Amino acid sequence: MNFLDLASSRFSVRNFSSRPVEKEKLAQILKVAQIAPSAVNFQPWHFYVVTQTATLEKLHACYHREWFKTAPVCIVVVGNHSQSWKRKPDDKDYCDVDIAIAIDHLTLAAHDLGLGSCWVCNFNLEKCRQLFNFAPHLEPIALIPIGYPADETKPEKKRKKFDEIVTWIE
Repeated sequence: MNFLDLASSRFSVRNFSSRPVEKEKLAQILKVAQIAPSAVNFQPWHFYVVTQTATLEKLHACYHREWFKTAPVCIVVVGNHSQSWKRKPDDKDYCDVDIAIAIDHLTLAAHDLGLGSCWVCNFNLEKCRQLFNFAPHLEPIALIPIGYPADETKPEKKRKKFDEIVTWIE
């Protein structure tokens, strides 16, 4: 599959089968996230891979959606603000940008291996911090549930028209 087809066919999965995810596949998608570009190559990320049922159940308290409970794996993506690059003129912290690039790599790699995923950003940050006892400079930025999709129903993707988002300056 070419890259355009891969990116076009990926979608947010919100219903996972109970089939366990192979550790080798998880390692492969994390290796793809590891090679993602980051500002000044600082790589201010860490990936906590939660597969243990007891910890997953505690993590469910951070995001109260029934579908979230169906994922057999959840990756907690954490940004390290003490390691991220800051732009000099305005001190903009590029941690979130770097993390977004790594997550995009991760979700596309998961899709390429037949796994589904979903970005979850609207979760209880403080509960997540407490669960993993994160230091103040470590920010849980996203929860990424991963697993085999329970069905192959792909939602329709609504996108703006190409000319609405692209301006050619020649």
